[in-house]
Parts: sequence; C-alpha cells; structure tokens
Amino acid sequence: KILKTMIMRLARRAFSSVPPFAAAVDDALLTRLERAAHRVTTNASICDRHGDDESHHRSVPPSAVVYAHSTEEVQAVVRVCAETRTPLISFGAGTSLEGHIQAVQGGVCLDLSEMNAVLEVNPEDLDCRVQAGVTRKSLNDHLRDTGLTFPVDPGADASLGGMAACGASGTTAVKYGTMRENCLTAVLASGEVVRTGGRARKSSAGYDLTRLLVGSEGTLAVLTEVQLKLYPLPAAVSAATCSFPTLSDAARAVAGLLQCGVPVSRSELLDASAIAAFNKYSTEVADLQEAPTLFLEVEGVSEAAVEAAAAVARECCADSGGGEFQWATSESERRRLWAARHATYYASLALRPGSRGVVTDAVVPLSRLAEVMGETAADVAAAGVVGPIFGHAGDGNFHCILLLRDEDPPDYVERLSQLNDRLIRRTLAAGGSCTGEHGVGVGKKQYLAREFGEGAVEMMRTVKRSLDPLGILNPGKVVDVEARSSFVKR
Repeated sequence: KILKTMIMRLARRAFSSVPPFAAAVDDALLTRLERAAHRVTTNASICDRHGDDESHHRSVPPSAVVYAHSTEEVQAVVRVCAETRTPLISFGAGTSLEGHIQAVQGGVCLDLSEMNAVLEVNPEDLDCRVQAGVTRKSLNDHLRDTGLTFPVDPGADASLGGMAACGASGTTAVKYGTMRENCLTAVLASGEVVRTGGRARKSSAGYDLTRLLVGSEGTLAVLTEVQLKLYPLPAAVSAATCSFPTLSDAARAVAGLLQCGVPVSRSELLDASAIAAFNKYSTEVADLQEAPTLFLEVEGVSEAAVEAAAAVARECCADSGGGEFQWATSESERRRLWAARHATYYASLALRPGSRGVVTDAVVPLSRLAEVMGETAADVAAAGVVGPIFGHAGDGNFHCILLLRDEDPPDYVERLSQLNDRLIRRTLAAGGSCTGEHGVGVGKKQYLAREFGEGAVEMMRTVKRSLDPLGILNPGKVVDVEARSSFVKR
C-alpha cells in the first residue's frame, strides 16, 4: 500500500512542481518584518492556506505570512526581504489556477487582502484608483450609486491586484477587454515605488511599463494599486441560451455573430458534458438540453436596440444549426443564469467527487476555434477520461477541465498528462497561446519556448534578472533564472 501511494504521488507530479529548497525564516527576520508591516504570523494553518490556490498543484506553504496595509509597508517588507535574500510571494485572494502562490523556495508570503480601500472615483473621467486587495465585487458595490461599473469578470471574486498580476479577463472580454488596459503602482525588488501611467486616456511616452507588469505574476514587482477604466452601466441588457447539434456548429455561430457586428458583451460556450454538470449543480436555473450550448448577453442604448441585435443573433445562430433562444430578460434572471455559468468549474468537479481540476486555458484565433474545440472533445472521448469543455468563445478562449484525484492510478494520470500536452500542442499549431487568462505560474513554463521561441524566453529572463537580480520575487514562476550578486537600493 505504501509503495502504491508513492507511485501515485510520483505520477501526479506530471502536473505539479517540487521545491528545490526552502529558505529559512528565523526570529531575527521575523522581528524586522514585524517592524515593517501591520501583522506577521507563522501559524501553520494560515501558512498552509497561503500556499494553496484553487488549482490541482499541491500546496507549498511559506514559512511566514505578512499582512500589509499600504504601499509604504509593502516597500519596507520588500527591502527587508532584499537585504536578507528572502523569497517573497504576493497574495491576493488565492483564486489563481497555475500554482502562482506556491512558496517553491520557502520564504515569506505578502498578503495584500487588507489593502482594500477604494482610493478615488472620478465619474467624469470614467476611472478609479484602488488598492490591490480590493475585490471585483466590492468595487462594483462601491460604484453602485455612480451609474458606472468595472466589467472585467473572471468569475471568481478575485482581488484586482491579483487580476492585474495574472493578466485576467473572463466572460466580458469580448466587449470590454482584459486587465492589460489599466495602470499600476508597484514596488520593485529594490524597494523603489514606480507608477506605470497617469489618468490621461492615452499616452505614447516611453516604454509600456503597464503591459510589462500586467501578467508578470508577481515576478517583477509587487502591485499595490491599480488605476482602472470604468464604463457606464448599459441601458438595456438581455441574455439567452441556444443549443446546437455539435460543438463545432456552436463555435462557428460565435464567429458569425462577431462578423455581423452583433454587440455581444458575453459569448460563452459549454459542451454537452459541461451542460450535464450545469444541470446537476445549478438549482436556481431550469435544466437545459444536454447539447453544446451558447450563453449570450447583448447590451444596447435602448430596448429597441437590444431587440434589433437579438434578431440578428437569432439569424446567425440559425445559420449554424442553432435551436430556439431561451431568454432571460429580467436582471434577477440574468444574475441567476450567469451565477450558474460561473459555477461551471465547481459543477465540473462534482462530476467526479473528490477531484481537483487540471484547468487548461487554450486560446486560438476565432477562425480555428471550432476545429480545435472539436478535436479536443474527440480526444477527451478517445482517452476515456472526464473532461468537460467550456469557455469564452467570443475571444477564442476555452477550458477543458481534466478531473484528477490523489488516488487515481498512474495510467489514468498519464492519460490526463498526455491529453493536456496534446491540447497545448494543438493550440500552438493553430496560432494560439498556452494560456489566455490564467497565466503561466509553475504549470505552463515548459510551453513558453514552444510558443515564443527560445530567444523570446531568454529576453524574458533578461528582464527578470534586470528588475529582480536577487531572484526574490515569486521565484520559480513564469521563467527560471539564477539569482545574481547582492543588489539593494537604499
């Protein structure tokens, strides 16, 4: 039995990582951190929580957790860690999916969740500034009386700093884009505070530091504030579902919708197995036909504008074999529908109780979406594994959730690993990316050279060495580099 358990753990490492060493956190360092920040703890359960995200990657906890309340406290903590060469991992809400918060070299976790102030809202300029720990839902609650909203919606109530750090997007990216459009305040590994832009609507001054740091996953700087673009709440909104004979038919319908200029704000696609999970898990929404299904949302300046757009949407879907639209027109109906859609990940886990999800994150050009999703669905069926498919079809991004248990035999784990590898190779061959919104973390590092070429990956390493020569910021994520000699700017 012991040998069998060891074999299973070894097999599971096909999807995870093993820390090369753990940096010690002694009493002298803890004393310095206590002077620098609001609160410090070495409580084992709290440390465990800060080394475990929502991914399949195993928990690798830090030796201590530090809670900061301001950019100045973050700056002081970073300087202490630089002077002592202590690894430092930023933490927002712990909802990441690629092992981003694993303390693979030990060290300190810097929890920014208590940096939760909305610092300013400028309704006339359609922007606001928040601390990194503010969550998406709490910001929109704060904005409720302004007629404005922050629409980027990854599903989880993630922190806005974490969303920026991972380059998040979600269900509304087809209309509102991603986190890459927002400026930052950040603390570099040297302890220096930088701002990557101002409040003007555009600028062509200097290098684009915002896009350098957004998506850097805490490896180049600690993000402490985010300047966000806001949008007016739409005057009229309607949502609908529409089923299709095949996954490829539904994917083709999405391309048709966009080519016809239908103003969709969400365009989500679930395969039949994901719909089955949806029906079993969602109690507040009527069961849907177990077939590939589009979830659509259309916004407009008036009810008439939405009705006109909906008529075009029906024609586009019908051209691809789509059935009748099932409408959710009231706000309460739409909220229930999208809440159920956002719960599809947890619904998928319920298909195989006790599992954690290996969450793939493929994104391809829209013209290749039907082909790649269809081939992936056929591959899942041929492999004989459980793998519901759903995603943000409006921007070519989809997820295949491969369900993994600790007790799964090595051959099952190997089938999942090979299926995941084929999916990523298929995606890259179609001109896509190994990750559309979840980031690289520890899980996608091996695919960067295939996607960009070794020259581009070495360029990334050069940037990392330049901004973090000691290698203290979230080491072991995105790219692997060796730390250089001491460097601390005082």
